[in-house]
Amino acid sequence: MAKMIHSMIRVLDEARSLAFYETAFGLKVADRYPFDGFTLIYLSNAETGFELELTVNADRSEPYDLGNGYGHLAVSVDDLDAEHARFEAAGLNPGALKQMDRDGQPFARFFFVSDPDGYKIEVLQRGGRFL
Repeated sequence: MAKMIHSMIRVLDEARSLAFYETAFGLKVADRYPFDGFTLIYLSNAETGFELELTVNADRSEPYDLGNGYGHLAVSVDDLDAEHARFEAAGLNPGALKQMDRDGQPFARFFFVSDPDGYKIEVLQRGGRFL
């Protein structure tokens, strides 16, 4: 069996991205590996073994084109309303709280936030399918 271990995104400004992911999700640098021309930075927190890998290319000065293939990353939280309020207070500009129903029953409560490079992150209330 395969085990999911990380997802990678390319970011333009290392400091700005590190500040966002720490403020929003408590992700801190687990490892940082500079190479000739680029740096790999692995972010994690105590909630999960899954990591977010940030790639910072040294010669990049223009924002990345996210294209139309990228969807979003997703995280789950214990108290969605409290997290939404915390994001607002931190100036992270979360989207509106939403609920999606399926067969007349609540399926998911969530909001989206975008990181400094425009990557969307879905923040879901824990429960049911979304633990």
